Amino acid sequence: MAMGSVGSAGLVIGAGGRLMAMEVTLGMLAPLVAAAVSWVLTERTYRQDPARLTGLMMTGFAAKMVFFGAYVAVMLKVVGLRPVPFVVSFTSYFIALYAAEALLMRRLFAGG
Repeated sequence: MAMGSVGSAGLVIGAGGRLMAMEVTLGMLAPLVAAAVSWVLTERTYRQDPARLTGLMMTGFAAKMVFFGAYVAVMLKVVGLRPVPFVVSFTSYFIALYAAEALLMRRLFAGG
């Protein structure tokens, strides 16, 4: 996940110019960190005690709602990023990374 995210951000910044480097990078950062932490905790919990996984995922969902709301607000209001490139980057990485995490969970639950 990390290599794909950083690589694709580099390609977008290279193609679009340094003008939107901050928005693309910070739009990628929160979804990447959240998905990576979520995946590590999911895998570890499932291998140790699968019965605890649903509770972990519900707690994680609530924590991510608060985290993402605060993150977007801070990036737009405090840091002052341009909204369109930031939101496009954030949304694209959010969707792609959670799709990747879903595929990893499918493989984990299938015993792979």
